[in-house]
Amino acid sequence: MSKEEQVTQLTEHMAKFIAHVAKKLPDDVIAKLEELRDKEDSPLSKTIYDTMFKNQELAVKLNRPSCQDTGVLQFWVKCGTKFPLIGELEALLKDAVVKATFEAPLRHNSVETFDEYNTGKNVGKGTPTVFWDIVPDSDECEIYTYMAGGGCTLPGKAMVLMPGEGYEGVTKFVMDVMTTYGLNACPPLLVGVGVATSVETAALLSKKALMRPIGSHNDNERAAKMEALLEDGINAIGLGPQGMGGKYSVMGVNIENTARHPSTIGVAVNVGCWSHRRGHLIVNSDLTVTCDTHSTWKFNA
Repeated sequence: MSKEEQVTQLTEHMAKFIAHVAKKLPDDVIAKLEELRDKEDSPLSKTIYDTMFKNQELAVKLNRPSCQDTGVLQFWVKCGTKFPLIGELEALLKDAVVKATFEAPLRHNSVETFDEYNTGKNVGKGTPTVFWDIVPDSDECEIYTYMAGGGCTLPGKAMVLMPGEGYEGVTKFVMDVMTTYGLNACPPLLVGVGVATSVETAALLSKKALMRPIGSHNDNERAAKMEALLEDGINAIGLGPQGMGGKYSVMGVNIENTARHPSTIGVAVNVGCWSHRRGHLIVNSDLTVTCDTHSTWKFNA
Protein backbone atom coordinates (compact mmCIF):
# COMPACT_ATOMS: atom_id res chain seq x y z
CA MET A 1 0.00 0.00 0.00
CA SER A 2 1.38 3.40 -0.97
CA LYS A 3 1.60 6.23 1.55
CA GLU A 4 -1.20 8.04 -0.26
CA GLU A 5 -3.42 4.96 0.07
CA GLN A 6 -2.50 4.68 3.76
CA VAL A 7 -3.49 8.31 4.36
CA THR A 8 -6.80 7.76 2.57
CA GLN A 9 -7.53 4.64 4.61
CA LEU A 10 -6.77 6.20 8.00
CA THR A 11 -8.69 9.37 7.08
CA GLU A 12 -11.73 7.21 6.28
CA HIS A 13 -11.36 5.28 9.55
CA MET A 14 -11.11 8.48 11.59
CA ALA A 15 -14.08 10.15 9.88
CA LYS A 16 -16.28 7.14 10.62
CA PHE A 17 -15.04 6.96 14.20
CA ILE A 18 -15.72 10.66 14.81
CA ALA A 19 -19.27 10.15 13.55
CA HIS A 20 -19.68 7.13 15.82
CA VAL A 21 -18.43 9.03 18.88
CA ALA A 22 -21.05 11.71 18.13
CA LYS A 23 -23.84 9.12 18.27
CA LYS A 24 -22.77 6.54 20.87
CA LEU A 25 -21.34 7.16 24.33
CA PRO A 26 -18.33 5.18 25.58
CA ASP A 27 -19.01 1.96 27.46
CA ASP A 28 -17.73 3.32 30.78
CA VAL A 29 -19.97 6.39 30.59
CA ILE A 30 -23.08 4.30 29.91
CA ALA A 31 -22.20 1.96 32.79
CA LYS A 32 -21.70 4.86 35.19
CA LEU A 33 -24.95 6.56 34.20
CA GLU A 34 -26.80 3.28 34.79
CA GLU A 35 -25.13 2.97 38.21
CA LEU A 36 -26.06 6.52 39.22
CA ARG A 37 -29.64 6.05 38.07
CA ASP A 38 -29.98 3.00 40.28
CA LYS A 39 -28.56 4.88 43.28
CA GLU A 40 -30.89 7.86 43.02
CA ASP A 41 -34.03 7.91 45.18
CA SER A 42 -35.89 10.79 43.57
CA PRO A 43 -38.49 9.87 40.91
CA LEU A 44 -37.52 13.04 39.00
CA SER A 45 -33.85 12.02 38.95
CA LYS A 46 -34.73 8.55 37.67
CA THR A 47 -36.97 10.05 34.99
CA ILE A 48 -34.17 12.33 33.80
CA TYR A 49 -31.77 9.37 33.56
CA ASP A 50 -34.39 7.37 31.67
CA THR A 51 -34.69 10.28 29.24
CA MET A 52 -30.90 10.26 28.76
CA PHE A 53 -30.97 6.57 27.89
CA LYS A 54 -33.90 7.11 25.53
CA ASN A 55 -31.88 9.85 23.86
CA GLN A 56 -29.03 7.40 23.34
CA GLU A 57 -31.35 4.77 21.86
CA LEU A 58 -32.85 7.25 19.41
CA ALA A 59 -29.43 8.57 18.38
CA VAL A 60 -28.41 5.08 17.29
CA LYS A 61 -31.80 4.19 15.79
CA LEU A 62 -32.07 7.44 13.80
CA ASN A 63 -28.33 7.62 13.07
CA ARG A 64 -28.03 11.15 14.46
CA PRO A 65 -25.70 12.83 16.97
CA SER A 66 -26.91 12.36 20.54
CA CYS A 67 -26.47 16.09 21.32
CA GLN A 68 -27.09 19.03 19.04
CA ASP A 69 -23.76 20.56 20.15
CA THR A 70 -21.21 18.24 18.54
CA GLY A 71 -18.46 20.46 19.89
CA VAL A 72 -15.08 21.51 18.64
CA LEU A 73 -13.06 18.42 17.77
CA GLN A 74 -9.97 17.94 19.91
CA PHE A 75 -7.40 15.16 19.56
CA TRP A 76 -4.74 14.02 21.98
CA VAL A 77 -2.18 12.08 19.97
CA LYS A 78 0.43 9.86 21.64
CA CYS A 79 2.46 8.97 18.59
CA GLY A 80 5.55 6.82 18.21
CA THR A 81 8.48 8.27 16.29
CA LYS A 82 8.41 5.22 13.98
CA PHE A 83 4.70 5.42 13.16
CA PRO A 84 4.60 5.56 9.33
CA LEU A 85 2.11 8.47 9.08
CA ILE A 86 3.44 10.71 11.85
CA GLY A 87 4.15 13.49 9.36
CA GLU A 88 0.73 13.26 7.73
CA LEU A 89 -1.34 12.76 10.86
CA GLU A 90 -2.35 16.32 11.70
CA ALA A 91 -3.49 17.06 8.15
CA LEU A 92 -5.44 13.81 7.83
CA LEU A 93 -7.21 14.43 11.16
CA LYS A 94 -8.34 17.79 9.80
CA ASP A 95 -9.58 16.12 6.60
CA ALA A 96 -11.37 13.48 8.69
CA VAL A 97 -13.22 16.20 10.62
CA VAL A 98 -14.42 17.80 7.39
CA LYS A 99 -15.54 14.41 6.07
CA ALA A 100 -17.36 13.57 9.32
CA THR A 101 -19.01 17.00 9.40
CA PHE A 102 -20.93 16.26 6.22
CA GLU A 103 -21.40 12.51 6.63
CA ALA A 104 -22.44 12.29 10.31
CA PRO A 105 -23.53 15.14 10.11
CA LEU A 106 -21.98 17.42 12.74
CA ARG A 107 -23.07 20.93 13.67
CA HIS A 108 -20.82 23.65 12.25
CA ASN A 109 -18.84 24.85 15.27
CA SER A 110 -15.71 26.55 13.96
CA VAL A 111 -15.95 30.36 13.91
CA GLU A 112 -12.90 32.34 12.84
CA THR A 113 -12.11 34.84 15.59
CA PHE A 114 -12.05 38.56 14.74
CA ASP A 115 -13.35 37.84 11.22
CA GLU A 116 -16.40 36.26 12.90
CA TYR A 117 -17.61 33.86 10.25
CA ASN A 118 -18.43 30.17 10.51
CA THR A 119 -16.27 28.08 8.19
CA GLY A 120 -19.09 25.57 7.75
CA LYS A 121 -16.63 22.65 7.94
CA ASN A 122 -15.67 22.42 11.63
CA VAL A 123 -12.10 23.34 10.75
CA GLY A 124 -10.34 26.68 10.84
CA LYS A 125 -7.22 28.35 12.17
CA GLY A 126 -6.10 25.99 14.94
CA THR A 127 -9.18 23.76 14.79
CA PRO A 128 -9.40 20.89 15.27
CA THR A 129 -7.00 21.15 18.21
CA VAL A 130 -4.27 18.50 18.27
CA PHE A 131 -2.24 17.91 21.45
CA TRP A 132 0.92 15.88 20.86
CA ASP A 133 2.95 13.46 22.98
CA ILE A 134 5.86 11.89 21.10
CA VAL A 135 6.85 8.36 22.13
CA PRO A 136 10.44 7.37 21.22
CA ASP A 137 11.10 4.10 19.36
CA SER A 138 7.42 3.15 19.04
CA ASP A 139 5.64 2.39 15.76
CA GLU A 140 2.06 2.73 17.06
CA CYS A 141 -0.15 5.74 17.60
CA GLU A 142 -2.85 6.34 20.20
CA ILE A 143 -5.54 8.84 19.24
CA TYR A 144 -8.00 10.24 21.76
CA THR A 145 -10.97 11.88 20.03
CA TYR A 146 -13.00 14.38 22.04
CA MET A 147 -16.03 16.51 21.24
CA ALA A 148 -15.56 19.62 23.37
CA GLY A 149 -18.96 21.19 23.90
CA GLY A 150 -19.59 24.88 24.39
CA GLY A 151 -21.56 24.41 27.60
CA CYS A 152 -19.30 22.02 29.48
CA THR A 153 -15.60 21.57 28.74
CA LEU A 154 -14.77 24.74 26.79
CA PRO A 155 -15.51 27.17 29.66
CA GLY A 156 -12.81 25.63 31.89
CA LYS A 157 -10.94 27.72 34.46
CA ALA A 158 -7.31 27.95 35.57
CA MET A 159 -5.22 30.04 37.92
CA VAL A 160 -1.95 30.02 39.84
CA LEU A 161 -2.14 29.85 43.62
CA MET A 162 0.47 31.05 46.04
CA PRO A 163 2.24 28.16 47.81
CA GLY A 164 0.81 29.14 51.18
CA GLU A 165 -2.67 28.32 49.92
CA GLY A 166 -1.60 24.69 49.63
CA TYR A 167 -3.90 21.87 48.62
CA GLU A 168 -6.68 23.47 50.64
CA GLY A 169 -6.49 26.25 48.05
CA VAL A 170 -6.72 23.69 45.24
CA THR A 171 -9.81 22.21 46.87
CA LYS A 172 -11.41 25.64 47.34
CA PHE A 173 -10.76 26.53 43.69
CA VAL A 174 -12.34 23.32 42.40
CA MET A 175 -15.36 23.64 44.68
CA ASP A 176 -15.85 27.31 43.76
CA VAL A 177 -15.91 26.36 40.07
CA MET A 178 -18.39 23.56 40.72
CA THR A 179 -20.76 25.67 42.81
CA THR A 180 -20.80 28.61 40.37
CA TYR A 181 -20.64 26.78 37.05
CA GLY A 182 -21.36 23.07 37.49
CA LEU A 183 -25.11 23.60 37.26
CA ASN A 184 -24.78 24.86 33.66
CA ALA A 185 -22.60 22.02 32.39
CA CYS A 186 -25.27 19.27 32.15
CA PRO A 187 -24.44 17.06 35.14
CA PRO A 188 -23.57 14.44 36.19
CA LEU A 189 -20.10 15.59 35.24
CA LEU A 190 -16.70 14.04 34.78
CA VAL A 191 -14.38 16.56 36.46
CA GLY A 192 -10.81 16.88 35.21
CA VAL A 193 -8.36 18.67 37.51
CA GLY A 194 -4.81 19.64 36.57
CA VAL A 195 -2.26 20.48 39.27
CA ALA A 196 1.06 21.76 37.93
CA THR A 197 3.29 24.82 37.86
CA SER A 198 1.45 27.34 35.62
CA VAL A 199 -1.94 28.05 34.09
CA GLU A 200 -1.12 26.51 30.72
CA THR A 201 0.41 23.30 32.10
CA ALA A 202 -2.44 22.83 34.57
CA ALA A 203 -5.04 23.54 31.89
CA LEU A 204 -3.63 20.93 29.52
CA LEU A 205 -3.48 18.35 32.30
CA SER A 206 -7.10 19.03 33.25
CA LYS A 207 -8.14 18.29 29.66
CA LYS A 208 -6.03 15.12 29.51
CA ALA A 209 -7.62 14.02 32.79
CA LEU A 210 -10.95 13.81 30.96
CA MET A 211 -9.51 11.17 28.64
CA ARG A 212 -8.96 8.73 31.52
CA PRO A 213 -11.55 5.99 32.02
CA ILE A 214 -14.26 6.61 34.60
CA GLY A 215 -13.32 4.82 37.80
CA SER A 216 -9.57 5.06 37.22
CA HIS A 217 -7.32 6.66 39.83
CA ASN A 218 -4.18 8.76 39.93
CA ASP A 219 -1.04 6.67 40.51
CA ASN A 220 -0.06 8.93 43.41
CA GLU A 221 -1.78 7.78 46.60
CA ARG A 222 -2.30 11.32 47.91
CA ALA A 223 -3.68 12.55 44.58
CA ALA A 224 -6.03 9.55 44.44
CA LYS A 225 -7.27 10.40 47.94
CA MET A 226 -7.96 13.97 46.82
CA GLU A 227 -9.93 12.62 43.83
CA ALA A 228 -12.17 10.70 46.23
CA LEU A 229 -12.57 13.64 48.62
CA LEU A 230 -13.46 16.05 45.82
CA GLU A 231 -15.96 13.57 44.40
CA ASP A 232 -17.67 13.33 47.78
CA GLY A 233 -17.62 17.11 48.19
CA ILE A 234 -19.09 17.86 44.76
CA ASN A 235 -21.75 15.20 45.18
CA ALA A 236 -22.72 16.89 48.45
CA ILE A 237 -23.63 20.04 46.51
CA GLY A 238 -26.64 18.10 45.27
CA LEU A 239 -26.67 19.16 41.62
CA GLY A 240 -28.14 15.86 40.48
CA PRO A 241 -28.87 14.95 36.85
CA GLN A 242 -29.24 18.03 34.65
CA GLY A 243 -28.94 20.22 37.75
CA MET A 244 -32.44 19.31 38.92
CA GLY A 245 -31.28 18.03 42.29
CA GLY A 246 -30.11 14.61 43.41
CA LYS A 247 -27.61 12.61 45.43
CA TYR A 248 -24.94 12.48 42.73
CA SER A 249 -23.44 15.39 40.79
CA VAL A 250 -20.42 13.73 39.16
CA MET A 251 -19.41 10.56 37.36
CA GLY A 252 -15.97 10.96 38.89
CA VAL A 253 -13.02 13.29 39.52
CA ASN A 254 -9.75 12.69 37.66
CA ILE A 255 -6.59 14.53 38.71
CA GLU A 256 -3.45 14.74 36.57
CA ASN A 257 -0.33 16.37 38.02
CA THR A 258 3.27 17.31 37.38
CA ALA A 259 6.04 18.81 39.50
CA ARG A 260 5.76 22.56 40.23
CA HIS A 261 7.87 25.59 40.98
CA PRO A 262 8.29 26.01 44.78
CA SER A 263 6.51 29.37 44.73
CA THR A 264 3.45 28.41 42.66
CA ILE A 265 0.65 25.87 42.46
CA GLY A 266 -1.10 25.92 39.10
CA VAL A 267 -4.61 24.49 39.13
CA ALA A 268 -7.23 24.09 36.40
CA VAL A 269 -10.65 22.52 36.02
CA ASN A 270 -12.24 21.07 32.90
CA VAL A 271 -15.49 19.13 32.93
CA GLY A 272 -17.22 16.70 30.64
CA CYS A 273 -21.03 16.63 30.67
CA TRP A 274 -23.13 13.49 31.06
CA SER A 275 -22.85 13.08 27.28
CA HIS A 276 -19.08 12.68 27.56
CA ARG A 277 -18.15 11.98 23.95
CA ARG A 278 -14.61 10.72 23.89
CA GLY A 279 -13.05 7.79 22.10
CA HIS A 280 -9.67 6.07 22.19
CA LEU A 281 -7.97 4.24 19.34
CA ILE A 282 -4.65 2.46 18.99
CA VAL A 283 -3.38 2.49 15.42
CA ASN A 284 -0.66 -0.04 14.61
CA SER A 285 2.05 0.45 11.99
CA ASP A 286 0.08 -1.70 9.51
CA LEU A 287 -2.95 0.58 10.14
CA THR A 288 -4.97 -2.08 11.91
CA VAL A 289 -6.96 -0.31 14.60
CA THR A 290 -8.27 -1.30 18.02
CA CYS A 291 -10.78 0.64 20.10
CA ASP A 292 -11.10 0.20 23.87
CA THR A 293 -13.82 2.77 24.58
CA HIS A 294 -16.66 1.60 22.32
CA SER A 295 -17.50 -2.09 22.13
CA THR A 296 -20.03 -1.07 19.49
CA TRP A 297 -17.31 -0.12 17.02
CA LYS A 298 -15.23 -2.44 14.85
CA PHE A 299 -12.62 -1.09 12.45
CA ASN A 300 -11.03 -4.07 10.84
CA ALA A 301 -14.11 -6.19 10.10
